Amino acid sequence: MDLTLHEIARVVRAKNDVSIFEDLSLNKIEFDSRLIGTGDIFLPLKGARDGHDFIATAFENGAVVTFSERKVDFPHILVEDCLKVFQELAAYYLEKMAVEVIAVTGSNGKTTTKDMIHDILATTYKTYKTQGNYNNEIGLPYTVLHMPEDTEKIVLEMGQDHLGDIKLLSELSKPSIGVITLIGEAHLEFFGTREKIAEGKMQLADGMPSGATLLLPEDTIVDTYLPDGLSIHRFGDKAELKVLNLVEEKESLTFKTNFMSSAITLPVPGKYNATNAMVAAYVGKLLEVTEENIILALSQLNLTRNRTEWKKAANGADILSDVYNANPTAMRLILETFSSVPANANGKKIAVLADMKELGEHSVMLHNHMIMSLNPEMIDTVIFYGEDIAELAQLASQMFPIGHVYYFKKTAEEDQFAQMIVQITELLQPNDQILLKGSNSMQLSQVVQVLEGV
Repeated sequence: MDLTLHEIARVVRAKNDVSIFEDLSLNKIEFDSRLIGTGDIFLPLKGARDGHDFIATAFENGAVVTFSERKVDFPHILVEDCLKVFQELAAYYLEKMAVEVIAVTGSNGKTTTKDMIHDILATTYKTYKTQGNYNNEIGLPYTVLHMPEDTEKIVLEMGQDHLGDIKLLSELSKPSIGVITLIGEAHLEFFGTREKIAEGKMQLADGMPSGATLLLPEDTIVDTYLPDGLSIHRFGDKAELKVLNLVEEKESLTFKTNFMSSAITLPVPGKYNATNAMVAAYVGKLLEVTEENIILALSQLNLTRNRTEWKKAANGADILSDVYNANPTAMRLILETFSSVPANANGKKIAVLADMKELGEHSVMLHNHMIMSLNPEMIDTVIFYGEDIAELAQLASQMFPIGHVYYFKKTAEEDQFAQMIVQITELLQPNDQILLKGSNSMQLSQVVQVLEGV
């Protein structure tokens, strides 16, 4: 981190005289005192615990200065709001280091698309990206202030829980290229309607400078919020940018685009990933990455863990794991992919579906809509787990043969998680394929680990 104590104090307009402290070059910034090392600056944020209570611990671990909202007996930079100055400092640092920002948001596919764009750009530039799920008002500035000093391009993922979240992150980072992957139903609990979700996602444009490039799905729901002064490109089946000649295999995809001469092969399943890759490839083209490097990067793709991924069970069965998160669009797409993959010889297909969270008052109805994606001719057995998914289990039991639908309850009073795992392990045979899909909080990742024998 190419910043000094006095420089930071000047940027955030410190309320105390920091000239009494030595103007040290600082190593990095941390808001967890346990991660502090020698030469670091501590950021005491207020959450479940007040970070100010850990200032002494931070100095014991090697901190040389701390932000603080009150006077303390350590070298400190006195500010009114630690989180706000953290964000201001990140904005300053991006400008100081002259790093070009590519921002990615969307209800589905934003992490995958971020990873794809990063891998493409990394063939040509010093590139950094959002790590893990650090995509909010704390995670994004943390990402910026932890990027290597030689970074030329940074790919920032932006998440939203409430209206205004994307606006804040965009105005902080000022992207030259923005991508909105899809407007789905994620976080309906907080937004109420897809229109409000679209409004929030389209606030990505608010921080983008005039002439910047914004890539949008062809979904007409965003049309109301189209900004002036930006170069807008739409993608989709009937849009300017599109996927052509898609061939989907169990563990890969091959397709062409209408702006590249050669085909692209991805080592991941799911035709929705072809759209993500097509958008990432177009970003690469905009930033003058060669087609050869785009194709190479996508063929060697290394995605964030727990996204769509084929694994092997200890008994040899195939596991399609997609347990990081879930919403109706994502569940429908993964069921479509799972259904289209040819079954193994003498094997059956089993789908394990758990609750999708943060869908608000329409949650049960949105779960019930998944019945349209469950075909007894393509999937042999379905196991449901959760509370809002209960009615879907009842609907499925009317479609599937007796004994091919199971439901396990999850409430504060009764959790049948362990029983479900026993049932899955009894059903799953070596030639079978099993899909697991649900929100992260439903802990299906633990089921995957059991099946793998980890």
